[in-house]
Amino acid sequence: MSTTAVNTPMREYRGRFAPSPSGPLHFGSLIAAVGSFLDAKANQGKWLVRIEDIDTTRVVSGASDDILHTLDAYGLYWDEPVIYQTQRHEQYQAIVDELISQNLVYACHCTRKEIKAIGGIYQGHCRYKNHALTDSALRLTQQFATSHYHDLIQGEVYVDSQLAKEDYLIKRSDGLFAYQLVVVADDIAQGITRVVRGADLLEPTARQLSLFKQLNKPAPEYAHLPLAVAKPGFKLSKQNYAPAIAKSNPKPALFDALRFLGLKPESSLLSLSTEQMLAWAVETYRLEHIPKVQEIQVSEDPNSPFCNFVTIEK
Repeated sequence: MSTTAVNTPMREYRGRFAPSPSGPLHFGSLIAAVGSFLDAKANQGKWLVRIEDIDTTRVVSGASDDILHTLDAYGLYWDEPVIYQTQRHEQYQAIVDELISQNLVYACHCTRKEIKAIGGIYQGHCRYKNHALTDSALRLTQQFATSHYHDLIQGEVYVDSQLAKEDYLIKRSDGLFAYQLVVVADDIAQGITRVVRGADLLEPTARQLSLFKQLNKPAPEYAHLPLAVAKPGFKLSKQNYAPAIAKSNPKPALFDALRFLGLKPESSLLSLSTEQMLAWAVETYRLEHIPKVQEIQVSEDPNSPFCNFVTIEK
C-alpha cells in the first residue's frame, strides 16, 4: 500500500469514525475520533461518521444521539449525513446473495463452544455438509487469505496464518450480519480511502482486506492508532466501564487527546475554543509523529486536570 505523505492530497481523501452505540464516548474512543478527524482534515479530505449499530443486542437506547452530541461539543463536525448500519440490511443481503451465487457461502452449525474447544480457529467442519442456508450461520469460503499487510503507523503487520485462512462468519445464525461483512460493505459504499482507528483492530483488518479482494474493490489504507489502556492489555472501553468524556467542559480531554497523538500542545491552547484548538491541531498534525506502539497507558494525575501517559512497548 502507498505511504503517501500526510499533507499530500490523496485521491479524494475520505475518512470515517465509526462508533458502536453501546454507551457514551470515553477517552479511548475520543482518540479514534480526533485521530481520524485530524488525518482527514490534514489531507484536505472529508470526515464521515457511521453509527455501527448492526449488533442490536449491544445497542444502548439513546447512545447514538449522545455520541453525536458529544462529537458536536468537541468541534468534531462531520461532512456528510450520518450512516446507520441498521438502515442498510438490503445492501448487506445483496452482497451475501452475490457471494452465494458464486458458491462461496455455506451454512455452519458449529457453536462457539465447539470451536473454542479445538483451539478457537474454525477448521471448515461444515464446508461440505450442505446444511440449508436458512436459519443457519453463514461462512465465506476464504479465497484470498491475508496474513501480512502494511500499516501506516504500526508498520508491517503479521497475522496467524491459520486464522488468515479461516472461513469466517458473514451472517450469524440469529440473522444478524457479521461485523467483517458490514464494515467492508460500508467502506465501499462510502468510498473510504483511509481508515484511522485503534490498534485492537489490527487482526480483523487482515480479514477485511481479504474481503475487499473477494469483492474486487480497492481497499483503503489503514493507520492503527495506539490504544488507550488502563493497564497493559486492558483497554479503555464501554465494556470495561471507562468513564464518559465531559460534554460540558471538552477542552481538557481534547487537549489530552492531542498530547496522546504526539502533537505536544502548550497550555496556552486551552484559552482557545475547541474549534480553534482543532484548527491548530490540523496545521500541526503529522501522521509520523503518532507513537508507533500498540498501547499507551492512561492514568489520572491527582495534581492536574490532565492525564499521565506511559508508552507500553510490545
